[in-house]
Amino acid sequence: MDPTTPRGLREDGTIDREGALDRVSPAFRAVVDAARELIVSVFGSTRLHSAYLYGSVPRGTAVPGHSDLDVLLALRHAPDAADRADADHVATVLDRDFAQIDGAALNLAEAAELLSERERHDGGFFVACLCTPLVGDDLAEHLPRYRPTSLLARETNGDLGRLLPQWQARLARPDTDREALARSVGRRLVRTGFTLVMPRWGGWTSDLDEAAAITGRYYPARADQLRLAAATGLDSTAHDDTLRVLIEDLGPWLAAEYRAWHGEKTARG
Repeated sequence: MDPTTPRGLREDGTIDREGALDRVSPAFRAVVDAARELIVSVFGSTRLHSAYLYGSVPRGTAVPGHSDLDVLLALRHAPDAADRADADHVATVLDRDFAQIDGAALNLAEAAELLSERERHDGGFFVACLCTPLVGDDLAEHLPRYRPTSLLARETNGDLGRLLPQWQARLARPDTDREALARSVGRRLVRTGFTLVMPRWGGWTSDLDEAAAITGRYYPARADQLRLAAATGLDSTAHDDTLRVLIEDLGPWLAAEYRAWHGEKTARG
């Protein structure tokens, strides 16, 4: 066990919910209020079961002008094209009206799917531990408490090997949004690295720098690359040479190590 006292756990050893509305900094409260009102207005109770914030805003670590606003909408039905168009509209309005955020993203899921057995240790965990209720009844009331186990590691990030070819294809295309790719690659690699060692470390964190540092203690030969991935995920900028290091070197090693420790994530049909 790492001598550092693990963060993010309740007294019973389960992972605590990391965000709360009262942690939202004053600079972002107007954005959150507007998001709540707009989501309710656009989706209404017939479509919307509940809405959640996640990421730096509900953790209270968001930086004005730099951080984005991340929202999960749990719908009463499987999301369709009209739902996605409305979500894009809400995101566009929020990004246009509030300089505090550097973009907004509204992700959609069916409430029943989030509560399903196959999503118990992926989407369910995400809602129960990484999301902060904004609108509606909290799905977390119907989900278990989670521990930093190998099962949780496998079902949250055990699909890195499937992502690598997609990243390589995007990197090869000249029209790819490099900033978006850098953000996705950096953050996902750090989070995968952290959940690789999470059961050994015995705690939880969503802080990219801390997650990279923790993983680097177990794999010192990869510590520099993990720090590079964290910096890339936070700054969302990277040259192609940096992305190649992350996608073609760190990524394959991490996917193989993950499979050896935890196996692969259950395939979704």
